[in-house]
Amino acid sequence: MPQPIKDAVSICKTIMRNGMDAYVINAPLQEKISVDNPNEVDICTDIDLDGLSKLFPNAGGPRAEGAAATLAEGQTMFHFYPADASEASYTGTALTRLTPRMLKELEQKGELSLDQACPYLPRTSDAYEGFKDPDKGQIAFVDLPDEALKRDYLRAIRAMRFAANYHLPIEANSWLAIARNARRVLDYVPVTDIMDEWRKVEAENMHEFVRLLFRSMILHGLIPELAALSRVSQIKNQDTGEETVWEHTLEVMRFYPEELPYDWYGTMACLFHDIGKLYTGEWHGDRMTFYQHHQLGAKVTRKILKGMRFGPDEIDLICHLIRHHMRFHFMLTDRGIRRFKSLEEYPRLIEMVRADLKARDGNYTEFNHNLKMLERADIDEDMLEPLLNGHEIMEFTGVKPGPEVGLLRDALLQAQIAGKVTSVPEAVDFVVNYKNKETLQ
Repeated sequence: MPQPIKDAVSICKTIMRNGMDAYVINAPLQEKISVDNPNEVDICTDIDLDGLSKLFPNAGGPRAEGAAATLAEGQTMFHFYPADASEASYTGTALTRLTPRMLKELEQKGELSLDQACPYLPRTSDAYEGFKDPDKGQIAFVDLPDEALKRDYLRAIRAMRFAANYHLPIEANSWLAIARNARRVLDYVPVTDIMDEWRKVEAENMHEFVRLLFRSMILHGLIPELAALSRVSQIKNQDTGEETVWEHTLEVMRFYPEELPYDWYGTMACLFHDIGKLYTGEWHGDRMTFYQHHQLGAKVTRKILKGMRFGPDEIDLICHLIRHHMRFHFMLTDRGIRRFKSLEEYPRLIEMVRADLKARDGNYTEFNHNLKMLERADIDEDMLEPLLNGHEIMEFTGVKPGPEVGLLRDALLQAQIAGKVTSVPEAVDFVVNYKNKETLQ
């Protein structure tokens, strides 16, 4: 082993003893090159120039293409190149084997082979690196799409994020590369990195981002419970007929931000709101039922979100919305509307129901009734019962049992709510006067 290579190994050990990584790039090839040029050695490391200067005061700026730093020791010049710091890169490209300097030496010797013609050297992370200019009207990888993905499989998720947020299509060959490499995306990209990209998708565009995840088959490996909803059918409405739960989910996600824009967590709750139907679906007679899908769905979602590295407060919020998203679907009584309004995040729950109805082209009768009932929820509960019961109304007015008693009771209640009647004597005077007024008319 030539002395410069031995010195390079010692430098690498010093760096590693200080908690960083370093290795001599393709030592056998450098030994071969060093026969003619023994004064230069290439090292790959994840330490930066400042850190290197603390270990080797003589370290300075780069003097070779692609290098990050240089160290002159004796007659030898050591070039330091940045190591691959991306967890989502392909294993075949993660280890640097060639540098521009080594390529130049091989070129001069006439020994450059085809597989050495396109070396990959890690560089500073850039979200748009590996992509063509989106001003061209589409999202596309540079050069060969499969090679661009090999360098960082997170680019597949990023391409879908760009496509959703910028409302642009993904170029055909780039899309095929994503579909071909879906398995590798799941194998190499940490779920935390996927979620970092996902969190940058705007709420209004999340339905399109999730649609792309599904089409690429990445969702099938990431959240198979959601992908399986494409195989569960339900009745959209009496006129339209069947739809899949997955199609319905995407539509709910599309409509929800129309009333609550920028609500990322609410839209995420819409994504999972019907996941419980996968577990509760049951044919009964001639139709499918999904009893308690909201309760079970919240439990399933909690487990999934933990695996996706959501925080405890985020999980509690999303699962709360899923668990209670059916509350506003049914015509509520005074007591029911009070209980509903006591729930945290009830405005979000209302908008989840509104989005659900839009997605189904549903009937708004019960929804509109509940909206009107919300106004009564702020009225003192004691004011929701008349100060006189039916027997007392008949006693003071002389009215016989029948519909007229109910009319007087409703009129008295409305007067109480309006603040015109606040005591029993006032209630007696009111029903007597109201009865006489109606009689005269």
